[in-house]
Amino acid sequence: MTIVLKGIQLGFLLAFLVGPVFFTIIQTSVEKGFWNGALVALGVSISDILYVTICYFGLFQFLNAPSSKTNMAYAGGGILVAFGLYHLIVKARRSKTEFHSAEEKRPLKYILKGFIINGITPMVFIFWIGTISIATIDFGYSTGFEFFVFFTALLITVLGIDIAKAFLADKLRRLVTHKFLVIMNIVVGVCLIAFGIRLLMMAENGLQLI
Repeated sequence: MTIVLKGIQLGFLLAFLVGPVFFTIIQTSVEKGFWNGALVALGVSISDILYVTICYFGLFQFLNAPSSKTNMAYAGGGILVAFGLYHLIVKARRSKTEFHSAEEKRPLKYILKGFIINGITPMVFIFWIGTISIATIDFGYSTGFEFFVFFTALLITVLGIDIAKAFLADKLRRLVTHKFLVIMNIVVGVCLIAFGIRLLMMAENGLQLI
């Protein structure tokens, strides 16, 4: 039971970190409805599972190399800036027609959206490396079963909270006007660009936090 509680605690920490994933889930839910926002959250969860698997089986020794992390930061920063520009230039202009359209039935599109946004952020990978270190050193989880229980509790917590975000954001749709939707896309675009620029600057500064 203690292992499960530890996993839930860290799950809450990760789920409430405000980053690109947070804004993407909110924006998708408001524009496209709860189910599409939930699919984005599912894509994020799949990305997290992949990272945990990579870290657990030791491949992080390669991906954690300074050159790999720097390249990852450059690529992730560039993609985040591109996503941000897309929201500023394209999505803000389309907001009125998109908001009044029915929910799209293209689940793979939204799963991939969550997977990509989460997967291109090096800090997410670093978080999982740190979490595995905590589980190994501080908590003393050395067996495969203990790791499985801990990370299952953690990942289910994150997915549950992300789905709750999508649900709450969907309820705001009744209050959303065209002007609000345009402003929201601008805010999301600016935030994504800011996160992207920060990653690029971190890459230039040897991945030092800025």
